[in-house]
Amino acid sequence: MSVVDPSTPPGAQAAERLPTEVVIWFVSVSPTGRPAPTPVWFWWDGADEVVIRTQPGTKKLRNVAANPHVALHLNSTADGGRVVVLAGEARVDPDGITDDEKAAILGKYAEAIRGLGTDGEGFIRGYSETVRVTLTGLRGF
Repeated sequence: MSVVDPSTPPGAQAAERLPTEVVIWFVSVSPTGRPAPTPVWFWWDGADEVVIRTQPGTKKLRNVAANPHVALHLNSTADGGRVVVLAGEARVDPDGITDDEKAAILGKYAEAIRGLGTDGEGFIRGYSETVRVTLTGLRGF
């Protein structure tokens, strides 16, 4: 069974929000043990994996290499409700993304990518590293 189980209230909330949310907070752990939250763009596969593209040489890549345990948080509503927190195991994927994942990411972020002053191919080249998070837990309230 998937971590994002839509038959549960937290799972239903996660399943509703993950396909359309623009930003997820990726929380890795620094070598000194400190949480390192970073807002990132992401794509959810509809099951138990979240894909993140990032620039080379980032702290999140170094953190994942040292400690794969991460958390992913969706922003809450203005009143603090609709909280979704996912736990996972992250890895840097040297094979990158599939053509289907690339199309999904570029489709989801087309307007935002243009706002960066580039096109889809420029984004893929600049954010050339792929982090895959296998989801292991879910909390929501």
